[in-house]
Amino acid sequence: DRKVAERIITYQQAINEAISQEMARDDDVIIIGEDIAGGAGRKEQGIEDVWGGAFGTTKGLVTKFGANRVIDAPITESGFVGAAIGAAATGLRPIVELMFVDFAGVAFDQIMNQAAKLRYMFGGKAKIPMTICCSIGGGVNAAAQHSQVLYSLFTHIPGLKCIAPAVPYDMKGLLTSAIRDDDPIIVFQHKGLLGVKGDVPEESYSIPLGQTDIKRSGDGVTLVGISRMVHVCLEAAQKLEPEGISAEVLDLRSLSPLDEQSILESVSKTGCLVVVDEDSPRCSIATDISALVADKGFDYLDAPVKMVTPPHTPVPFSPPLEKFYLPDVDNVVAAVKEIKG
Repeated sequence: DRKVAERIITYQQAINEAISQEMARDDDVIIIGEDIAGGAGRKEQGIEDVWGGAFGTTKGLVTKFGANRVIDAPITESGFVGAAIGAAATGLRPIVELMFVDFAGVAFDQIMNQAAKLRYMFGGKAKIPMTICCSIGGGVNAAAQHSQVLYSLFTHIPGLKCIAPAVPYDMKGLLTSAIRDDDPIIVFQHKGLLGVKGDVPEESYSIPLGQTDIKRSGDGVTLVGISRMVHVCLEAAQKLEPEGISAEVLDLRSLSPLDEQSILESVSKTGCLVVVDEDSPRCSIATDISALVADKGFDYLDAPVKMVTPPHTPVPFSPPLEKFYLPDVDNVVAAVKEIKG
């Protein structure tokens, strides 16, 4: 159950607080990444804690826990992701700050062939309790190499768990669960949500993985959102309400494991489904959910499933083109009206 909060903090602060509380709770939790403490050479200048990572999510940690547990890494993702896998296999609980998900390609062998498979290949005798945090998403004109989502790539790989929280409360609770989990988990943090505020308890708490959250109840159409697209769905639901269309908004939160039951239960109630996904449309979470409902919930449907996604192109740098590229409220409203007639 959702705990009662008495304060408002940002998505960015929720990330920092979850990591800080878990590092205080468990000495085996360490964090490694680029510029997460002071950055190279800062300590020689007598300066600590300048950056706190590319988005300030680790700010203050090095002064609390020291440079032995908050480790600035060189620009070599394959190296420090590999080091974290080794540390996890020997009993530590490393958090990897990967900065942008776009950089995961440099360490894809380590993630796909090592972290994801070692527990299985050692018959369960080895554990890889590692958390990889990376930023995702467009909307800030960061161009094609710093704006991708890519969570569908990692959800495809057995042995990896993947979460994409959309609000500060879920971010803190799910990140806490990820750090405590004995399997490798990738936490997708949307850079467009860092300033979003919400109720978050100060005390530590966890949210189980694999549970969809109903962010808004309705009975006319199911809108499934992921990460920032949850907020787009909520705005679309408000816009549809005066027109007599009651939209239920599901926040997947967890991509692997996936809460199939909640999706099917919602579609059985509404009879219509629109999946809103910022990832590329081919072989995506949107296509996966569409196939799930076509396979296991076809009899519930009163209309074809609709997907609202970007076109199958790289993310544009041009602000007008990026705005056109990203799914927005009007796209979602139009998709709903198309299937509702």
